[in-house]
Amino acid sequence: MEPTVRITTGQLGGAEHEGVSRFLGIPYAAPAVGAARFQAPQPALAWDGTRDATRHGPTALQAPYAPPVADLLPSSVLDGPEYLNLNVWTPDPAGSGLPVMVWFPGGAFVRGANSIATYDGSSFARDGVVLVGVNYRLGVAGFPVLPDAPTNLGIRDQIHALQWVQENIAAFGGDPGNVTIFGESAGGMSVATLMAAPQARGLFRRAVVQSGSGAAVGDPHDLRRVTEAVAARLGVSTTAAALSEVDPNALREAQTAIGLEVSLNPDPAHWGSTTIRGGLGIMSYFPCIDGDVVPGVPSEVIAAGPTVPLLTGTTAEEFRLFTVPTGVAASVTPETLPLVAARYGWPPEFVDLYAANRPGASPGDIVTAILTDVGFWLPTVQLAESAHAGGAPVHVYEFAWRTDVADLGASHALELGFVFDTLGREGSGLLAGGNPPQALATEMHSAWVDFASTGEPGWAAYTPEERVVMRFDSASEVVVDPRAEERQAWQPLLAPD
Repeated sequence: MEPTVRITTGQLGGAEHEGVSRFLGIPYAAPAVGAARFQAPQPALAWDGTRDATRHGPTALQAPYAPPVADLLPSSVLDGPEYLNLNVWTPDPAGSGLPVMVWFPGGAFVRGANSIATYDGSSFARDGVVLVGVNYRLGVAGFPVLPDAPTNLGIRDQIHALQWVQENIAAFGGDPGNVTIFGESAGGMSVATLMAAPQARGLFRRAVVQSGSGAAVGDPHDLRRVTEAVAARLGVSTTAAALSEVDPNALREAQTAIGLEVSLNPDPAHWGSTTIRGGLGIMSYFPCIDGDVVPGVPSEVIAAGPTVPLLTGTTAEEFRLFTVPTGVAASVTPETLPLVAARYGWPPEFVDLYAANRPGASPGDIVTAILTDVGFWLPTVQLAESAHAGGAPVHVYEFAWRTDVADLGASHALELGFVFDTLGREGSGLLAGGNPPQALATEMHSAWVDFASTGEPGWAAYTPEERVVMRFDSASEVVVDPRAEERQAWQPLLAPD
């Protein structure tokens, strides 16, 4: 007999496979379409009878990845009104007291879905965790700055989903008092933002930020420029009332086009400081500091405490995903390297330091290493120090295993199939290639399970005095203060004013 559960809005019929019960496409909020697309999330509508929860639900408004990234990262795009939905995998819907993990997918705040095969929660459920994957609003609908709409709608969706978890997760065997939130890239930025959001306080016990940042937020005046550009492209006024009348397909096309424009021309004179501060020119939509859901820069709010235990880290070569397939790395020459450095404001002596520490590296490799540190590693160090200052234990990792796919090395998003232990499943682990080390997936996945269960992933905590980092690789090891000389060079420049 297939599993059923009753939640606040009605009965769900799921499916069971190899001891794991899954319930997919569960609406946690009312359909955010029409005028509601730019309003705060509302409670989900109740239904009669048993709702079929055996298929993934619709996804938030988005376009698939474009080449060449489309060959490396999977997309999941399915239109429909009930895109504010979540998936639940559980080892025992009749049980109780199981730890809960809530996953927020990444995708630069313009892509991402709980239906991507990599994010299948079966392995977490197999190991005694109730896994919840959440869809939230993206792009201009998720992060608009409008005079007649709330800010940070995507973050408000995430908070609404966490409230749903508090009300309903016991029906799946989960413990609402033992919830860990986690996310990667924009999902990791979301987690850091939630750690600082007053409305999210008490909705989770621990947090995991993978390849994220506690500073990826923007000034509302800067972010409004992106919303204005979308409206101008559509030929409508920059209001929620006007944008809500636009055909969703046209809205999707406009937000995609403006996102591409920002990434190709991240000139702060045109777009303001937001794109440079938060995304180094590859992202266009961010949470904004609104004095409400986002009261300030998350890392600064977190440092003021109190905060929750944190597990955070990066891959060792994050930016190779963005510079190698696109040909950007190959285009950097010894002659153009100083020009690139000047564009980003990197002191020449810093470039010389990176080159000296990487004998034989190409100019493109040096640029990529600096971008990795400035965009990911240094914000992670800052977030770790903030959480420590806020009174919580912090554990830090680095994923260093290098794939043989497309010369990507230890690139952005490579760790996902290892964390979810979904290597080899159809549609999952495209970056990992044909023969990734399963032992490493077992090790890393177990660390996440242990952290969600006990708060201890299996290595010593990180402090500003003892910078302990677990380096995951074919032979994992604990290291202390990796690339210390480079960190020490950057940190005074990155300290808050």
